[in-house]
Amino acid sequence: MAVLPDDLSAALDDELAKHHLHRLTQAFDRLSARYRQGDAATSPILASEVDVAAYAGYRMPATYAAVHAVLAEAASRAPGFEPRTQVDVGGGTGAAVWAAAEVWPSLEKCAVVEQVAGAIGLGKRLAAGARKPAVRGAEWRRGLVDPAAPAPEADLVTLSYVLGELPEADREDVVRWLAAKAGAVAVVEPGTPAGYERVRAARAQLIGLGLQVVAPCPHDGECPITPGKDWCHFAARLPRSNLHRRMKTATLGFEDEKFAYVVAGRFTPSRPDARIIRHPKKHKGWVALDLCTAEDGLESGVAVSKKQGPRYRAARDVEWGDGWSTT
Repeated sequence: MAVLPDDLSAALDDELAKHHLHRLTQAFDRLSARYRQGDAATSPILASEVDVAAYAGYRMPATYAAVHAVLAEAASRAPGFEPRTQVDVGGGTGAAVWAAAEVWPSLEKCAVVEQVAGAIGLGKRLAAGARKPAVRGAEWRRGLVDPAAPAPEADLVTLSYVLGELPEADREDVVRWLAAKAGAVAVVEPGTPAGYERVRAARAQLIGLGLQVVAPCPHDGECPITPGKDWCHFAARLPRSNLHRRMKTATLGFEDEKFAYVVAGRFTPSRPDARIIRHPKKHKGWVALDLCTAEDGLESGVAVSKKQGPRYRAARDVEWGDGWSTT
């Protein structure tokens, strides 16, 4: 379960308490409808203070959970990568900065680039009491995702849930711009077929620019998934606060945030032999795994039986998204 840091959770609750629940719910409904459309934004989506608050209330926990999962996996595959600087492009209220600071204690200087002044204001207030110095001292810049501007220069550049809001014709230039002066680039999108296709294109472009895939792929070759027939995505489970449930009129105390992603860097990672790309199917005496492998591409229903001892016990414990050794 991906839980917001206590300092962020408390600060977010304080900010949401400034707004009437009915207005937050109305704003949530508008934003949810807008995001479900999946079209590129022609104007800022967050048009008012209550829009910004509702966005932070329902999207910041999910964004944090997804980005934290992505960066934690990248960190496990690149133990020598200890970024000191981060630029989060199109960063909203700063969820990716909070996530990166939790994953990498080495972070010293973070910057968030965001076009909506209200999101910057809320992000600053949330960060003001952060335990992590990199979050508390983050620089907030008002700006667009603009390839004509100077490229973001940092050890780590993050772009989460932004590519889909850009015109398709601009995305290639944006990815090139992100990578120009970055030590590593993380791109996160919704775990939908369309989100995966955007990540797939960004992955191919980053490889073409000379970066190596750190996660999730166990290789730098062409993605073996056939477009239109399947898609690669993962999930992070997060708890819902009481207010979160009331805004969404939800009954469950948790939700699963599904996401697609790629992290690529200018260094050689330690990649697994394979990645588990679906929930393992656990049967009596054996486990079936769907894998993306470095050597053979996609392998469905790979059986690991009880007779295999330690390997079987490992298979009983693995989850969707974990790495897997094929030997």
